[in-house]
Amino acid sequence: MIKQLDKLILRAFIGPFLATFLIAIFVLILQFFWLWIDDFVGKGIDMATLGEVVLYVAASWVPVALPLAMLLSTIMTFGNLGESYELVAIKSAGISLLRFMRPILLASLLIVGVAFLFNNNIIPIVNLKLNKLKYEIVYSKPAFDIKPGVFYDNIEGYVIKLGSKENDGQLIKDVIIYEKGNYLQDNLLLADSGSMTVSSDKRFLKFHLKHGTRYEERGMRSTTNTELIRVGFDEYEKIFDLTSFFRVQSNDSLFKDNYRMLSVRQLKHFMDSVVVKKDSLSKRIRNEVSANFSFATQYDSGKLKLPVVQKAPKNLQSIFPDSTKTILADMALSKINAAKTSMDLFYADYNSRSREIREYMIGLHQKFALSFACFVMFLIGAPLGSIIRKGGIGTPLVFAVIFFAIFHLLNTTGEKLAKEAVLSPFVGTWLPSIVLVPIGIFLGYKAMRDSQLFNKEFYYRTAVQFKKFIRRNATKNDA
Repeated sequence: MIKQLDKLILRAFIGPFLATFLIAIFVLILQFFWLWIDDFVGKGIDMATLGEVVLYVAASWVPVALPLAMLLSTIMTFGNLGESYELVAIKSAGISLLRFMRPILLASLLIVGVAFLFNNNIIPIVNLKLNKLKYEIVYSKPAFDIKPGVFYDNIEGYVIKLGSKENDGQLIKDVIIYEKGNYLQDNLLLADSGSMTVSSDKRFLKFHLKHGTRYEERGMRSTTNTELIRVGFDEYEKIFDLTSFFRVQSNDSLFKDNYRMLSVRQLKHFMDSVVVKKDSLSKRIRNEVSANFSFATQYDSGKLKLPVVQKAPKNLQSIFPDSTKTILADMALSKINAAKTSMDLFYADYNSRSREIREYMIGLHQKFALSFACFVMFLIGAPLGSIIRKGGIGTPLVFAVIFFAIFHLLNTTGEKLAKEAVLSPFVGTWLPSIVLVPIGIFLGYKAMRDSQLFNKEFYYRTAVQFKKFIRRNATKNDA
């Protein structure tokens, strides 16, 4: 049964948690667009596509925002309770720190479970859709916009320059259209004026030109003996295909093998298949490389009973006549080069398979490690808030940023070192928890003993006492 104390603490926790979670998501979305703004600007993205990007980005940052929200909200919750002396009242009633932490402890465990389900079932789909969408946007051409006085070359096969363009965007003057041909055959179209319109389906650009000249060069590519044809016109219509400006369509299968796009079950399946390929690769190495050295499969000549030689040869070369030494050396060098080439190819393939296995193992451990990070942040935030006893957003935000920066740095570094095989995938992905859990236990120990760990007056009094101690020792030495 939930008691009044539990309701009090949960009400104090839920509000800051939801607020900090939404703020964290908002900040992380801004960070994403800050990094990708150069690739998105000028691509003619409509509001529906932009909303889709924002939705996928927000969902992809949920595993990172949950630990940050848990850390900041727990510091704020217990800081507010401490600042309003509610913690003092609770402790004076004989209730231990662990008891009034219990509601948020259970809430943190619930969030850990929800985070794991989200990481395992939703995040792979979100990452797949987001990467597909980013690929389509990044590799699509910039939005169609011809500015006067500037050479425009985004339409494949053409370069266009307008002398001027009216405010309505249709009436144009001093038009130059250069048609890119082969090395020798280049066509040029000049017009005094005209109009520029886009078809209703936005697939074609129509130029209706007036009073101009078209220059065309004809001839064989293999010779410079070509002819120039000049045609004058009063009216001329030129149509350009704009279908290349539409968003590039990609297939989901392009990214489906990435470890960030897979659930736990899929990661295990892919990892097993890669292990089988890696084992078969080892057998291929033994079979194909040894084929270059047939003597390795022959009977050991050292066990043969050879006739007694009266005089041992000085070296191996002295056994063979001069006419065959060069041939034998070339044959040996050829065999060695062939074996080295094969080994280099197999080595690169073997390293690729090994890295692929490490990435799948990293993805597998990250499903659990990022979810468990919510509980780790509770271990740090709850005792930290009860120690500093400061509510609001200022002081809690400072401590939250410090500890979350440590967490993010350890998480990023550990993943990178695990990919490079410096650390095992288990240690690399669980490195933040390995470092921060002891800190949380230490802070919990200090909070249960009403430590003045972050009380500036305590450090001021300690400094005064230390100065007095130094002065007394100095006086005794002078005496």
